[in-house]
Amino acid sequence: MGAFEGLLYGLSIAFSGENLLAALAGALAGTAIGVLPGLGPVAGVAMVLPLTYALGPTAGLIMMAGIYYGAMYGGSTTAVLINMPGESASVMTCVDGYQLTKKGRAGAVLTIVAVGSFVGGTLSVIGVTLFAPPLAEFAILFGPAEFFALTAGGLLLFSRISGGSFAAGIFPMALGLVLSTVGQEAVTGQNRFTFGDGDLVMGIELVGLVVGLYGLAEIMSVVDSLRAQNKPITVGLRNMLPTKEEWRRSFAPYFRGTGLGFFFGLLPGPSATLSSFASYRLEKAVARNREEMGQGAIEGVAGPETANNAAATSTMVPLLALGIPFGSVAALMLAGMMVHGVQPGPMMMSQHPEVFWGVIASMVIGNVVLLILNIPFIAVWVSLLRIPTHVFLPIILVMATVGSYSVRNSMFDVYVLLAVGILGYILRKLDFQLAPMVVGLVLGPLIEKHLREGLFMNFGEISVFYGSSLALGIWAIVLFILFLGPLLRLFRRLFEFKSKALVLDNNE
Repeated sequence: MGAFEGLLYGLSIAFSGENLLAALAGALAGTAIGVLPGLGPVAGVAMVLPLTYALGPTAGLIMMAGIYYGAMYGGSTTAVLINMPGESASVMTCVDGYQLTKKGRAGAVLTIVAVGSFVGGTLSVIGVTLFAPPLAEFAILFGPAEFFALTAGGLLLFSRISGGSFAAGIFPMALGLVLSTVGQEAVTGQNRFTFGDGDLVMGIELVGLVVGLYGLAEIMSVVDSLRAQNKPITVGLRNMLPTKEEWRRSFAPYFRGTGLGFFFGLLPGPSATLSSFASYRLEKAVARNREEMGQGAIEGVAGPETANNAAATSTMVPLLALGIPFGSVAALMLAGMMVHGVQPGPMMMSQHPEVFWGVIASMVIGNVVLLILNIPFIAVWVSLLRIPTHVFLPIILVMATVGSYSVRNSMFDVYVLLAVGILGYILRKLDFQLAPMVVGLVLGPLIEKHLREGLFMNFGEISVFYGSSLALGIWAIVLFILFLGPLLRLFRRLFEFKSKALVLDNNE
């Protein structure tokens, strides 16, 4: 099935009643989550993860994807109106967006943001459609050695690039790997690290851990960081139309932001956030009105907002085609697929084409929904900012508890939710990264599986893992990315040392 035929097939899947409703609900819920300060796409996707049991894999993933790119849009609303980003990818929108609000152009800026989100998301879907199938076909050549290098190397890479220090990523990743070994071992059926407790035989439930790590820990963090906020202004429909000059100045940043965002989405790390920073820096360098950047330039809003939506879409390429999550939300979506027995990767396109193409096609529908509904719904999103924190946080807590219990109807999962929530809050206060823990729990069994398959096929010889040129190439790329930052810092220090030495010699 070619890319064009696959997209048409995906549209037929996405336009079914359940999937269409999931895309609509995900886009609207994601926008609301992005609007509410303190919540973000990761917490939103974590909350909806238990619902995937009732929705099925395709509808569940469509809803999670909708929450992700919906939150990318919603986060910009608070950034523009009250100078507070709803999520990290909208940080740069505060710089010029709030300055334009103080000039009375809030409505026009929100329209520019909505159109930019549509442009970035839609063009990025086209890129995903063209790029993902060839990548999946290439990955079919992989064997146990290559998959071991891909999963183990990807785990190391993600833990290192997700932000913070070396320990901030490695320690949570190690915790996730340890938790992945608890329960019944898949090959021999032996119980490991259960300590005679029957509840641990089935292992640590992924849903409870994810919801606790992000949902409950997020609630604690929001309560801990409550502070006075700027009051949102009232925005009417009459003020939503940008001028011809604002449209003209936004045109080029739309396409520059799309290209940057799509590229960053293919790389490990917080792609949406990094792409928005890179786009702002690019606009500051090449925009015709770059002297206005930081004082209310429309380019400083159009570029970054287009970039983060494009990145949110293109990050699906490594997730669906390789089975490797390059971001926190992608890790949660991987968890959702694993819950349903859907293994993302090279074989997903042939084994589960309805999931693969349905999710990709749903992004087109979701972006259209966001464009049509979000501009008239601006007043609704602004009213959400007035909801008291003591009202919506208990609702989220109840949803998290019920969702964790409903997976296996077990109070043990609720206890896991509470314990992991407290652990996640402590780790966050200590500046540890939480996503590597989830990725370690998800990829741990896969790493063990590919390791044992390789050893079994090679009669226990470890040479299989370094005898493959493709596997060595993957490890070389992983090591290059891991050590690129330290090497650049070393070269910079050497250059500065030589420069200082040269200056001293000239003075003498």
